[in-house]
Amino acid sequence: MLSRFADVYAASLDARRFSSAHGISLENEQETLRILPTMVMMDPPDHTVYRRMVSRGFSPRNVAQIEPALRSFVTECIARLRESGSADVVAELARPVPCFVVALYLGVPAEDRGLFATWTEAIVQANVKGHTYGAGKALSDLYGYFSDLVALRRRSPGDDMLSALLNAGPEGRAISTEELLGYAFVMIAGGNDTATGLIAGACELLTDHMDQRRALIADPSLHRKAVEELLRMTTPVQGLCRVTQEDVSIGGVVVAAGSRVMLCYGAANRDPREFGPDAEHLDITRTARRHLSFGSGVHHCLGSHAARMQGRIVLEELLASCPDFAVHPEAGAFADGAFVRRYESLPFVAAGGSGSA
Repeated sequence: MLSRFADVYAASLDARRFSSAHGISLENEQETLRILPTMVMMDPPDHTVYRRMVSRGFSPRNVAQIEPALRSFVTECIARLRESGSADVVAELARPVPCFVVALYLGVPAEDRGLFATWTEAIVQANVKGHTYGAGKALSDLYGYFSDLVALRRRSPGDDMLSALLNAGPEGRAISTEELLGYAFVMIAGGNDTATGLIAGACELLTDHMDQRRALIADPSLHRKAVEELLRMTTPVQGLCRVTQEDVSIGGVVVAAGSRVMLCYGAANRDPREFGPDAEHLDITRTARRHLSFGSGVHHCLGSHAARMQGRIVLEELLASCPDFAVHPEAGAFADGAFVRRYESLPFVAAGGSGSA
């Protein structure tokens, strides 16, 4: 296990010695699930080819194009929270928002978006517990659904990523249905769950640190910087594994070739060597040169711009509509497992409660 920022950062940049091709959890998912490897379980040069195909769709310019639709959806969710007075902020906001974004990218009809949460929950829960095969039913349902959707897009292309990928096969060949399913899997499993962790975690932190909330309300120009600090503090993906391809010396300790190494992003993001003596504290004015909430190197999160936008829009609209909101972590529940840190449920009140200043 690597927990110091410098060690985790260096390993993230070193795809040659720290491989993703043998699975990124505590087991080799490809052997267990018997599925084609997805981008997150590839090393260069294969990873480079597949990432190039989709990276354009996640550029800041392209992500910005969905902002009006996303903001409208967020305001609707928050309006319902405000009208109800109290609710589960995960069920009503933190989970629906990333589901909406993934659905937009993949061209999934609005009536099917509820399926994303169900599949993601099952897949992530099984994965973080080290029993990925336990998500077999969810994977089967997911792949069956998208097999039909891919077939539809082959006949009738739309303005979505699946349609674009059908015309952008690797190395001049047509992309297969199984490869498209791999992209869908990565977006659903990664895009939904991690953004849920950010949004719910941000609600908790801004309840516990009312001084930071007041500063953000007083100066809206701090929203982008606040999102980076909230990402650092929440670190929705707490860690992922790599497998050493040769003996590696780290801090004077030799890690043998073939070892499964956990990169502890959450611990690294609170390392005082990198972020100063107050690394454990929320400071929305902090200028952190870098953090590891999106990983680093060739596997830096493809959806980082979209995640940042979701966090920013939720903060802007939530503080504008419910500046006195509160959540109650003591009555909430975290998801099981060591990989993803996120609430499964978190009680929310639109007005009331005070955190520590």
